[in-house]
Amino acid sequence: MYFGKVRNKGAEGRVPPNQNVTTTFPVLHYGNVPVYRSLDDWTLRIYGLVENELVLSFKELMELPQMTSSNDIHCVTGWSRLDNGWEGVAAGELVRMAKPHTEAKYVILHAEEGWSTNVPLVDFARETSLLAHSHDGKPLTPEHGYPLRAVIPHLYFWKSAKWLRGIEFSAENKPGFWEENGYHMYGDPWKEQRMSWD
Repeated sequence: MYFGKVRNKGAEGRVPPNQNVTTTFPVLHYGNVPVYRSLDDWTLRIYGLVENELVLSFKELMELPQMTSSNDIHCVTGWSRLDNGWEGVAAGELVRMAKPHTEAKYVILHAEEGWSTNVPLVDFARETSLLAHSHDGKPLTPEHGYPLRAVIPHLYFWKSAKWLRGIEFSAENKPGFWEENGYHMYGDPWKEQRMSWD
């Protein structure tokens, strides 16, 4: 795998080491892209070490306070995309609603087809983290996680799970698919934590 140097001028200080800036939005995933003909039966389950377990419909999610955010995203494969506009629900809002127990230290994000990834609770609850339904003013496309994806912009982008269906609060740091296959358990792009041995 090749990670070239940053090519965009003016990106200094915003792009981690060995990343290429792109204006496109590459599509990277393993497996199928879920297709929803209707969101009538779609739900987001919030569970685990919480005082309030929740099951939210898409309509209920859209009725929660909405936020907009602009950030840069960095993919473990070596591309960075600057100035992404997102709209969705602050992750901290769901933490507030769920009221995790004190022993909950991690969040496991569960997606369609059994996908998951792990994020420390403090990272999930950051004011920059959100659950997004729109990107750059338009609803997410199926390839980019429609109808809902996590956005954890300070970590490599695989931590921003697409096709989100569950948020589990856990005392244990459970590796997800990519972590079980050698990716780093945390994934800080500024430290180049790409693989478990980095």
